Amino acid sequence: MAVRFELGGADVLLVVDVQNDFCTGGALAVPRGEEVVPLINALAGRFAHVVLTQDWHPRGHLSFASSHADAQPFQSIALPYGPQVLWPDHCVQGTVGADFHPGLDVPHAELIVRKGHTREIDSYSVFYENDHATPTGLAGYLRERALRRVFLAGLAFDFCVRYSAEDARRSGLEVIVIEDACRGIDLDGSVSATHAALTALGVPCVRPEGV
Repeated sequence: MAVRFELGGADVLLVVDVQNDFCTGGALAVPRGEEVVPLINALAGRFAHVVLTQDWHPRGHLSFASSHADAQPFQSIALPYGPQVLWPDHCVQGTVGADFHPGLDVPHAELIVRKGHTREIDSYSVFYENDHATPTGLAGYLRERALRRVFLAGLAFDFCVRYSAEDARRSGLEVIVIEDACRGIDLDGSVSATHAALTALGVPCVRPEGV
């Protein structure tokens, strides 16, 4: 859907996890993930306010398949906070894989939010960890700065972008996903499930030329 928006001082671009491990050659590569980089660079130039997010796991994180005996990547298990997909080790703190893609060029970004840094719980959303109760503090930051409309782009559309969009909407923010500046994993129909979930919340997905 192509829609044109007038951008103002209450708008913020939230750039989700554009990191080496989520791009081609990375430990958890999203298909064609690096294609979002030039699109996001161009988009970011139109926003006065930009926030970057960064997956930032300690070694031995509970969401890693390697942390569970006989487990395989992409298997789902039950953890105390609910179901959890087990991932290949990725975005480990201090590694090249956790760095932002070298082509990402958003020098005016005002904040970097790191998530997934608690060993015992994963964090897809940049607003809440996967228990849906532990906040990251981003909602309060946006409220304090009177940033009320969030545009999301980045990786992956059907995980961290999706859950960030859902939590932003439930936090009372207006939310728009720039889908052409996202790429998805599509694990067991997760892209279709994302479209359905966002539609149910009234969150539109638009093309970048619509901004």
